Amino acid sequence: MTKPPSDAASSVTSPHGIRVAMLTVIAMLAFAGNSLLCRLALKGTQIDAASFTLVRIASAALVLWLILIARGGERRAGSWASALALIVYAAAFSYAYVRLAAGTGALLLFGAVQATMIGYGLSRGERLAAAQWLGLALALAGLVWLVLPGLAAPEPFSSLLMIAAGVGWGAYSLRGRGLADPVAATAGNFLRALPFAIAVSALAFAHARLDAAGFACAVASGALTSGMGYIVWYAALRDLRPATAATVQLSVPVITATGGVLLLGEALTARLVVSSVAILGGIALVVLSRRTH
Repeated sequence: MTKPPSDAASSVTSPHGIRVAMLTVIAMLAFAGNSLLCRLALKGTQIDAASFTLVRIASAALVLWLILIARGGERRAGSWASALALIVYAAAFSYAYVRLAAGTGALLLFGAVQATMIGYGLSRGERLAAAQWLGLALALAGLVWLVLPGLAAPEPFSSLLMIAAGVGWGAYSLRGRGLADPVAATAGNFLRALPFAIAVSALAFAHARLDAAGFACAVASGALTSGMGYIVWYAALRDLRPATAATVQLSVPVITATGGVLLLGEALTARLVVSSVAILGGIALVVLSRRTH
């Protein structure tokens, strides 16, 4: 029977544990940056959701392909299944945020990611200790407290789209665990996702809009925070259990909100501080506590 990941965070003071922790932090920062870029583009520029998705996927595919050429590595990695999960996440995320409030969307997205990844882990026999269940509950409570002020009755179809995006992201993350070459796999997945993105854009051609600012945000989202961020995330996933991988992603809304304060001039509130402590404290309990067998 295959040995499960050692979850290097349990020995975080070792060199390997420090490396995994650093990769995880970098990945979370990239994902938060991606959320900020998406929010800025879809709310503050003229670009439409389909065009943003296409430029994002194409930019990531191009950069990753150039990296593969430069290093001379395997160029036939990845899979159509992972590409499908990727485009479901990317397209559904963009379209959902056209009408959903940021807080509502974050709650739906990360709730769906949680359900997908933890459900998978439990179905494969993974069990959490009492302290980890407490940590997960604390992190979820902090996330709800963070987004609750903006929570209203969301538009049903957009809500379903964001849930689909969370399931797609959870599935994509799970499929990335244990890969020998995450760079080649990520490049292959983005290349395979490109025809799907072109099809989505073609179907929405009548509503296509594009401006320089939106295009720049989409390129940065694809080349930097998506493509490069996913490479780092794949590398970290090799040593993270599904429950841990799902829980650490709860930090992304906190990082995104903090980025909004520092970069977009949003107000720093006591609610944000309390939510951040709850979410990050809950993550620490899940990552550092021992599991039952």
